[in-house]
Amino acid sequence: MNKTIKFILFFIAIIAFALLMPNFSNAATTVYDEESLNSAVSSADYGATITLQNDITVTKPIVIAKELTIDGNGHNVVGSNDWTSTSGNQTMFTAQLSDAKLTLKNINLKNGPKYGVQSYDGATVILDNVSISGFKYGAVLANGGKVEVKKLHLGKNGTGENNGIEIDKGASATNNPTLVMNGVLTTESNENVIRPAENGHLTDFTITNSSSTTNKVVLAGNKVVLTDSNNNIISETAIPEKATPNVDTQKLIVTIFYNDITNKITVNSGEKITADLLKSHMELQENQIVDGFYTNAEYTNAFDFNTAITSDTTIYAKISIQEQTIPETKPEPDNVADEMPETGVDSYLGLAILTLVVSTISIAYISSKKTKI
Repeated sequence: MNKTIKFILFFIAIIAFALLMPNFSNAATTVYDEESLNSAVSSADYGATITLQNDITVTKPIVIAKELTIDGNGHNVVGSNDWTSTSGNQTMFTAQLSDAKLTLKNINLKNGPKYGVQSYDGATVILDNVSISGFKYGAVLANGGKVEVKKLHLGKNGTGENNGIEIDKGASATNNPTLVMNGVLTTESNENVIRPAENGHLTDFTITNSSSTTNKVVLAGNKVVLTDSNNNIISETAIPEKATPNVDTQKLIVTIFYNDITNKITVNSGEKITADLLKSHMELQENQIVDGFYTNAEYTNAFDFNTAITSDTTIYAKISIQEQTIPETKPEPDNVADEMPETGVDSYLGLAILTLVVSTISIAYISSKKTKI
């Protein structure tokens, strides 16, 4: 083998090794307990994936300062009753500073003295098929960082009132928080699902919604509003006076009263709504109909559908019961059954026997004629 061929093969080997290196560096590391989890987080390469092999109980915060994915593989990470804080931090998972990007997926976070997960001062947290419950301060904290929701379920979090995703900026944080809705958010409580903090440090925050997200977070007046895919309002929380939201979607709230039911939806400011739109957000019984829409509970002032909505609006739907008439049926004559021709097996059997007899006589007659001839 000459030197040229050896050089070419050596060059190809170097290229192949360089191409395969990202796969080696991003290979998943499996962990079984708190010690192996902390060790893996500390030693993992940038962009690596750590996979849980069973449920894990943790006794102190886990801080990430790099790009890292933790795949729970369907398992639980549970906070111990014997908890040790780290530099005042008592959140279970914290992505810290701008170099950090933590993706949590296929994991359930349970129980802790403060928050389940936070993004701090420029860090990013992505929640993909994550469930969070039992944390005393709240489920998620966007603390001067960015939180992206792909698939998140919130159980009960907070002491007293619920606290789902808190948007905040700590006294030492230099960046403003951002919330990105990019999927599905479900919650066991409709109270404070998205809550801007009222501690005075939060002055600006941003909320964006991807084009394909199921749940949206929008601004409606002085409230942050969480909606479902049909613009029904799931939760609404007031914005503190000192906080200025930067939201890609601004809406107005239309409240519909009917049958002792209150339903709230979001609509675009400056647009006209229709009776059909309101009816599509109402669940009526089969015998109920809408007699009209009004601006007062006494049903004396009809709502004007020709006027655009420019502020939050309350509409009362008048419902009435529609009597259902049963059509009269005439009895059939008694002799109807007697006039019907027989089409059963007995009729066909008799016809077959008659045909067989006639055919036999005909064959015998023809045979006798041939014999005489």
